[in-house]
Amino acid sequence: MNVLVTGGAGFIGAHLVDRIVGTTDDHVVVLDNLRRGRRQRIRQHEPYLTFVEGDIRDRDVLRSAMQGCDVVYHLAAQSNVMGAIEDAEYSFTTNVGGTFNVLLTAAELGVRRVVFSSSREVYGEPEYVPVDEDHPLRPKNPYGASKLAGEAYCRTFAHCYGIDVAVCRLANVYGVGDRDRVIPLWLERASGARDLEVFGGNQILDFVWIGRVVDALLHAGEHGLPETTNIGSGTGTSILELAARIISVAGSSARSVRLPARGPEVGRFVADTSRMRALGLEPDADPLAHLPEVARSYGVMVPA
Repeated sequence: MNVLVTGGAGFIGAHLVDRIVGTTDDHVVVLDNLRRGRRQRIRQHEPYLTFVEGDIRDRDVLRSAMQGCDVVYHLAAQSNVMGAIEDAEYSFTTNVGGTFNVLLTAAELGVRRVVFSSSREVYGEPEYVPVDEDHPLRPKNPYGASKLAGEAYCRTFAHCYGIDVAVCRLANVYGVGDRDRVIPLWLERASGARDLEVFGGNQILDFVWIGRVVDALLHAGEHGLPETTNIGSGTGTSILELAARIISVAGSSARSVRLPARGPEVGRFVADTSRMRALGLEPDADPLAHLPEVARSYGVMVPA
């Protein structure tokens, strides 16, 4: 089978490419503009894949990369809340316009299935937790709005053009190779005995290990999804508990320092994982069980 991974040199995309190349005979095409992705992350696989440096906003590049593909894993995006506020135009043109381009090109080329990585940010500040997939969709920031628009286009193209589209709403994904988000930022600070900056302090969030996310994406690519599906741990972790775990894992003398909350960020989210579990995808009992592995990957000397 031929598969295209947009954003395949990014954090989640590179882990997905690792698994596909390591466990299947599928031919992989990676399309990435390297704005956040790093080509060295997948360089060891380049004898076994095709790498295209390009942007999903460029229809010609996208059409060339997608030619002959059976499944498209669409992960390319402006992928964080504060980044979407700082550069709202890039967020819109990539997350909305780029997703439209992916779907339109897939329809033109007869792609069998598109897997779209959406986000828990589409829910906004939830009315209740755990949050099921039928919860009202009221995004709180431009990133969430762009992902909701992408979902709308997915549903429209599935209805009008007959494309099989699988939508995965991802919780807070963490793992080796991530950067510029709370866990890698705090690991770096803790390893240098620098205080951890906690914006707010009352947040309760759902952290999910990258390995479980890759399991879900591959299931969606191989079998499809009957409905839009949350991919999370189903366990709420307070942000202060996360800070304490990171300080402990790093064996650090750092402290948690609370700063004012940042308004655009959602303060509470725990996924209802019933649909995910019904697919045979079981999250880890302890969502932060892989913190030591992540810490070591950043050079943190984790105590035995």
